[in-house]
Amino acid sequence: MDYKTARSFLIHQGTSSDSNTDAFLMRLKQRKPPIPGQVTTILLALKVVFEGLRTASALDRELVYSLYLLSFEGRQHFEAGIQAGVDWPPLLKEDLKRISRAVKSIFAGVWHSD
Repeated sequence: MDYKTARSFLIHQGTSSDSNTDAFLMRLKQRKPPIPGQVTTILLALKVVFEGLRTASALDRELVYSLYLLSFEGRQHFEAGIQAGVDWPPLLKEDLKRISRAVKSIFAGVWHSD
């Protein structure tokens, strides 16, 4: 996966729209689990974007907004699902933490693996 593809994929996954019903964020909002392999691809794309932006002095607004939505609103939809009794996949909570760490890494310019 190259930077351009990864960037586009992350923006697509973090965008909420009725025409984008299989996007990660929309699935969580609808209280549906991610599509198999979706989180793995998101994590790969985050790593590619991190590498592509490692030396960048500025980030573009569209990408930053999508990253924010994936990490922050993704977690909010997850928590709302728990409150509503949704039986999420067992690893989704950890996956959301991994996504948040990767987004933090992109913003910081230093990869956080803890």
